[in-house]
Order: sequence, then structure tokens, then C-alpha cells
Amino acid sequence: MDNQDAERAKIAADADRELTRLWRAWRTIHQMCQDRGYEIGEEEVKISLNDFRKDYADPSGAPDRKKMNTSFRPTDAMLTKYTALPTKAEPHPPPQIGTIWIEFSSDASIGIKQMRAFAQHVSQHKFYTGILVTQASITPAALKIIPVVLPSIIETFQEQDLLVNITHHELVPTHELLSAEQKVELLKRYRLKESQLPRIQVGDPVAKYLGLRKGQVVKIIRRSETAGRYASYRWAI
Repeated sequence: MDNQDAERAKIAADADRELTRLWRAWRTIHQMCQDRGYEIGEEEVKISLNDFRKDYADPSGAPDRKKMNTSFRPTDAMLTKYTALPTKAEPHPPPQIGTIWIEFSSDASIGIKQMRAFAQHVSQHKFYTGILVTQASITPAALKIIPVVLPSIIETFQEQDLLVNITHHELVPTHELLSAEQKVELLKRYRLKESQLPRIQVGDPVAKYLGLRKGQVVKIIRRSETAGRYASYRWAI
């Protein structure tokens, strides 16, 4: 093998490693959206590496991140879970959730320009939530743009943090978001104010995976050798 053949082989091997990494991140993102309650087919969640290569690799065999951009609509169950209880002032409150847009950035670094372009895309196309998956960490200045994108919700993840689905680890208990009605029933049953519940930071890895918002309550189900299963609750702050 001459030097050119060796170089081509190295490039092909590097491209295949990167494609495999992106396949793993792709699956985690789809599992995450499915766990949140979006409409996703099993064939998308369980896509094989070979099928991923056919659909999302460029002619050189490297991943084409632009092809990986996608969107999902919430299921009816998710719409119900994200709808506030009716009040006299708002007898028919709208769901606080909608279509989500997921973008795998092709840029090696993310600054103000890239973040602003992403935020504008989410806002202009009226996506309720936008998730930007980046190859590297986002600059602090770019992160400051996120709070001013309202009413859209912007979330960011790095590819390397999606290589493994943390919720599949045996030591991570099951987390289930409570609806507004379930939250009221819980507080009434135990005669508590939400601020009296144990807390979970919205930046917690599992909270971030589920897209928890401040004020929401999550049910955490753990296994017990004596009780079998038991539940605890956390208030997102």
C-alpha cells in the first residue's frame, strides 16, 4: 500500500468512526423525544447503523449533518400533559407544547452568529421548541441569546453527551413528568405546597433529557429490595 492508499484508508476509517458516533447520538435524541411524548416511529428510534449510513452519509462516507435535521409533533397524551388546568380567566387553556425542531450543526464551533441563525429559524417557522446539537461547546456570549428567544424554547446538547442514553443506565431510576392535574392531586393528598417538595435542578442531566421546566413536578420510581417499587417526587427549579 502506497502513501496515497494509506491516507485514503485513514480518511475512510475516520469518516466511519464519526458516522458511528453520530448514529449513536441520533438514536439518543430520538429516544429522548419519544420519552418526552413526541410522535416518533419505532423504525426511526431503532435505525440500524447500515440504514443510517445509507440515509445520512455523504459520497465520501462521512455523516451529512444537514440531512439529520428533523422535527416531531407532540402526541395527544403529551398535549394533555402540558395543558394547564382551566380557570375562570382561561377556561380553555392551550397546551404549553408544540412541534420540536432538531438540528445537528455542521459548524465546528458555535458563536453568536450560529446561535442567532438557529434561534431565528425556530422562531420564524413557529417551532415551540428547538434543540441544537453541537460538535463543541457553545461560547458564553452565544448562550446569552437563548433567554431572549421567547416564546420559543431553545435547548442545546453536545454530540459527545448523547453517545449514551443516561436513562438506560441501571442506576438511573424512572422519571415521569406529572400533568398539571396530577400535580394538584399530589399536593392535595399530602397537604403540601410545591416548594415543600424535594427539588431537582432543570440543569440536572435527567431533567435536561426530559426537558423539564421550572415549576413542573416529576415522579421518580425506584426499585427496593423490601418494597419492590416506591415513588418519590421532585419539584423542578
